[in-house]
This record gives sequence, structure tokens and C-alpha cells, in this order.
Amino acid sequence: MMEIWREYIYAINWKTLINGSGRVLLILAGTWVALVLIRKSLAKVEQRLIQKGQAEGEPPSESAKRVSTLMRLVRQGSLLSLWIIVILVILKEVGVDIAPVLAGAGIIGLAVGFGAQNLVRDIISGFFFILENQVRVGDVAIVNGTGGLVVEINFRTIVLRDISGVVHIFPNGTVDTLSNMTNDWSAYVFEIGVAYKEDTDRVTEVLKEVCQGLRQDEIFGHLIIEEAEIFGVDKFDDSAVVIKGRIKTKPIRQWMVGREFLRRVKQAFDAQGIEIPFPHRTIYRGDESKPFELQLLDKLGSERSSETENEKIVERS
Repeated sequence: MMEIWREYIYAINWKTLINGSGRVLLILAGTWVALVLIRKSLAKVEQRLIQKGQAEGEPPSESAKRVSTLMRLVRQGSLLSLWIIVILVILKEVGVDIAPVLAGAGIIGLAVGFGAQNLVRDIISGFFFILENQVRVGDVAIVNGTGGLVVEINFRTIVLRDISGVVHIFPNGTVDTLSNMTNDWSAYVFEIGVAYKEDTDRVTEVLKEVCQGLRQDEIFGHLIIEEAEIFGVDKFDDSAVVIKGRIKTKPIRQWMVGREFLRRVKQAFDAQGIEIPFPHRTIYRGDESKPFELQLLDKLGSERSSETENEKIVERS
């Protein structure tokens, strides 16, 4: 046994081994320096992206979430690429032929690419969703016709929760249409119907007064970012003249402001005597529910017929 070990040790080219070990150590030292530089560079880029998002009005928490998610993918990809290169260089230094390794890795990568092309498509789409800041956690969005609050954004999926609490999960690669309802600012668009007999100029002035009072309110005023826009008469409906307008609000606050606006409009219209029309409907159930006029005519007809019969009886007698 000892003789075998001696022969093995004597067969080693110590000079080549020492030179190769020195090169490997240099490669590892260079790798360590590269890792430090990558981490510091990515940290600086992350801070700059967060500051840029905050300067554009993005909430600090949301900006940090978006940037950290993006940088995590970049960091993982950079480190993975670096270590693959380092391992291949070390293998070459110790005398391993890396050509078959590269060929085998290429075949495996091709097979995985065909088998996981949907996954790759989802990840690439998710990367651009986050990079381009198309939608963020906390936004209200409509994805492929389904609306809800964005509760999670991953590199593979977008998760929405609708008003009923139902969670909808969409793979990023299948997103055909995406409408962000709360990007930068939101708006409550209202259509107020009044009776045809009302003066539309007077109604418009009342709506402006309601909007001004709403903006001066301590609770709702800071949620409105601009003066309300009253577009004017928008259309003639079946039983109402429709006046259209818009109130710009901070993101996701349009429904809160809109409900308070409608409450105040109802109170103002009642105080000013402005009629809000509503449809009327009368239901008839055959002979059991004839109109009053018809019932009256039937009664008169029956009385006349009875009088005629009485006259005939008198004449015969």
C-alpha cells in the first residue's frame, strides 16, 4: 500500500502543481475582489434608483420594494455568471478539458430552455414590469379584464385581490392588457343627472360650490390635488340632463372622495330644490288591477245597464 502511494506521489509534477495552485489562488483572490466591487456597485445603483423614485413622487416603501426586487434579480444573475466563469477557469488550470463540459452544458441548457420556455417568458416579462415601473404593490389595476388591488408582484406572477376578497394570480407572460388606475394620480369621474326643467347653469354653479367646499374640508381637502373640472352638459338621457365632471385625487383615493362628493351633492340639491329624476313604473295585473279610470267607466256602465233593465220591466208591467 505504501509503495502505491510513493509511486503516486513521485508521479506528481510538483512544479506544475505549485504553479497551478498559485494561479488558482490568484483567480480566487480576483474573484473575491470582483464580488466586493459588484456588491458595492449594485448597492450604489440601488440607492440611486430609490432616490430617483422618491424624487418622482413614489412612496418610499414602494420605491424600496420595487428596486430591491429588481436588484435582487440583477445580483443573483451577476454572481451566478461570475462563479460559472471562475469554476471553468479553475478547471482549465488544473488540467481538465472544459470543451466537453461546455458542450454538455449547452445541450442541457437547450433542453431546459425548450421545457421551461413559459417560465422563462414569465420571468423576462416580470423583469420588465418591475424595471419599467408599470405597476406596483398597492396599485389598483385591471389585468386581462380583471380588476383588483395589487398585493404581490413577483418575477413570475402578478397577484390581485378584488373587492370580494378573491385572489387572482396571473403569470406575467400571459398578461395581454394591464391598466393601472392609480399611477401618479387618480380621478373620480362623475355624471350627475337633473330634470329637464332645471337650469343647467345653476346646477353647474351648485356643483362647483360643492367641489370647493370639499376641497376646503380638513379630512378630504388634502386628498384632492387640483380644482374640480366641470365639463358641462354631456348628454340628454331618457329622463335627465347629464352633467359630467372630474375630480383629481391622490392615488387610490378617488372612491373615498367620490362617495363624499355624492353625499354633499344630494344635500345641496335638496337644499336648492333641484330635482334628481328617477324612473317611475306602474304594474297592471289584468282585470284584477285595472286603472282607476277604467274601473270608474265599468261602474257607470253597469249602473246604466241596470237602469235600462228596470225601465223595460216597468214598461211590460
